[in-house]
Amino acid sequence: MQLGFVGTGVMGAAIATNLMAAGHQLTVYNRTKQKTDALVAAGATWADTPAAVAANSDVVFTMVGFPKDVDQVYFGDDGIFSGLKVGKTVVDMTTSQPKLAVKIAAYANQHGFHALDAPVSGGDIGAKNATLTIMVGGADTTYQAVLPLFKVIGHVVNHFGAAGTGQHAKMANQIMIAGTMTGLTEMLLYTKAAGLDPQKVLATLSSGGADNWSMDNYVPRILKDDYTPGFFARHFLKDLRIALTEADAMGLDLVATAQAKRLYEVMVDVKGLGDQGTQGLINIY
Repeated sequence: MQLGFVGTGVMGAAIATNLMAAGHQLTVYNRTKQKTDALVAAGATWADTPAAVAANSDVVFTMVGFPKDVDQVYFGDDGIFSGLKVGKTVVDMTTSQPKLAVKIAAYANQHGFHALDAPVSGGDIGAKNATLTIMVGGADTTYQAVLPLFKVIGHVVNHFGAAGTGQHAKMANQIMIAGTMTGLTEMLLYTKAAGLDPQKVLATLSSGGADNWSMDNYVPRILKDDYTPGFFARHFLKDLRIALTEADAMGLDLVATAQAKRLYEVMVDVKGLGDQGTQGLINIY
């Protein structure tokens, strides 16, 4: 199948690589062209604009940074919708605003296209190993058509309903992650203060009720002073802000998530550590 991919950062490049490995032809675009070099060397075709990607693709995947970037790659002068052909499909895998997913789907429906919102969980490891969890919103017929592609890149795929519901499911995911990130950070601080061996503590907690994905994957990095991003802290802060905006609209007061947001604001906005991975939260304590 002719596929397009717009946004080949840490996650996008790994997902695109797995789609190519499954035998699909890929056309790619990224604002920083050099981030597509490895994909082009492996056989992908470079396009100068998102519109050019769309013109050459049956299904276009997008994974960019922020909602404003999503809006631009879809609705900009050289955006995907200016090049997409009738009957073709777009799949936004960016963690973004539910209302933007609804806007994209509405435009697609009005112009004879198909659209899904399909944010993912699993970080850089899940993207590389094709073990992502994929949360999908949009028409069931479109979901069923794209499902074989989702199964190439993920091991759990769930369809939640109409446009925007995939993004809402991802917000639930990020609310849960916020708790595990603050928990693992403060667990390590307590471990150090108590004079315990952090490797033994990790092995012990991983075998009991405290086990969680964030701890298993990020604590070993912290113990090696490795703060390279599997997921950028600045992107996680963006997600928490979206989640709290949505929660406020539903009349919810998520106190713990709000505190996690404040901590990541210190990390990103005050300390300037937004290009570290989310595990870099420990560096503000």
